[in-house]
Amino acid sequence: MNPKYALAVACLFSALAAPISVVAQNPSAAHSQEPRARDLGIPFDGTPGPFNAITDVAGVEVGFKTLISGEGRLVVGKGPVRTGVTAIFPRGKAGTKSVFAGYFAGNGNGDMTGTHWIDESGLLETPILITNTGSVGVVRDAAVAWMVQHKHYGEFWYPVAAETADWPLNDIKGQHVTTQDAWDALNSASSGPVLEGNVGGGTGMVCNGFKGGTGTSSRKLDTSNGGYTVGVLVQCNYGGSQQLRVAGIPVAREMKLQEPCVEKKLDPPVRDWDGSVVPVCKSNVATKADGIRAPETGSIIVIVATDAPLTPDQLKRLARRVSVGLGRVGSIEGDESGDIFLAFSTANAGADEGNSSEPPFTTPNAKVERVQSWKMDAIFTAVVQAVEESVINAVVAAKTMTGADYWVVPAIPHDQLQEVLRKHGMLKP
Repeated sequence: MNPKYALAVACLFSALAAPISVVAQNPSAAHSQEPRARDLGIPFDGTPGPFNAITDVAGVEVGFKTLISGEGRLVVGKGPVRTGVTAIFPRGKAGTKSVFAGYFAGNGNGDMTGTHWIDESGLLETPILITNTGSVGVVRDAAVAWMVQHKHYGEFWYPVAAETADWPLNDIKGQHVTTQDAWDALNSASSGPVLEGNVGGGTGMVCNGFKGGTGTSSRKLDTSNGGYTVGVLVQCNYGGSQQLRVAGIPVAREMKLQEPCVEKKLDPPVRDWDGSVVPVCKSNVATKADGIRAPETGSIIVIVATDAPLTPDQLKRLARRVSVGLGRVGSIEGDESGDIFLAFSTANAGADEGNSSEPPFTTPNAKVERVQSWKMDAIFTAVVQAVEESVINAVVAAKTMTGADYWVVPAIPHDQLQEVLRKHGMLKP
């Protein structure tokens, strides 16, 4: 993206006085205009599904609520606001059956509620919500209220609500996400193409030194490996530009990038994490976001869906393979990062409803289908490939954003990215 155009887009966003809400999850015109990594000629291994999204797994639905308002100096409780909510239904809004699930943390400096019960029982009984760190509680409680409203059976549930920290773009301490915002995300969920970049919970996130956020991808196994589908959705908010790998190339090291900057000078001035005064952005030079916070501060939430008949122990194995996919794009799962992963399977519907079981309790024992362990490698491979592409899709789709204190977090410059990959013979025609 041309840096002048990117900054103009950022100024337009920050000038809007009222929140902009993305509540539809359908193949909109806005979605069709967003470039994805493959559109730029970036090569990936494996065969994606029709949407190249987590929704390629039949039944999975995704919805968003995006909140963007205000500009200027950060005032806790007032803004600026750059945040939102992402909602994922394993069996769609109308589905009430639980799914088998497994959880793993590559590094635990983060939060995902409901995981104790998943570890104990192997069951996920609720939708999944992803937001910012300060809003986990409200979206978790909103999920309970939504399930009550929709008459889900059970006396109680443990909703899964996960987070990454959208500071410094968002007034994260202001806790601007409301119960209604979470409900809007849940109610908007649908199948089909999935929005990426500055959307939902990913609105204010920074990924690998550039603007990040939401990304997704999928893989379709061939018939000899079962013909199963694996889908991934990430909320990407970790890492620096120097470690980012695209097609195995540390691309940012060969780009011309200015240091972190602000759109306007404030008095007193904005300072980066080490206390240095942050300069005003040069309009004719692309930027990186390294230095706006301490190295490795940030997180990534990864949700893996599949229709392969896997049991909870096998799904935990899938969740562990997310770390391998992140390694492909340069992650080290640093000390200050919350890298938390959840995998679920839509197979074996009705096998166990956990706390959502209904009387009379006379149902015979369930017969569960399970893939043999020696067939797992193809599914592991699909997870690794889809995680890698999801992260790159998040970075490619995200647009430059100006947030609190006029911090500018830049989109990765597509022209320079393509130039570097072309130089190394890694750009597809």
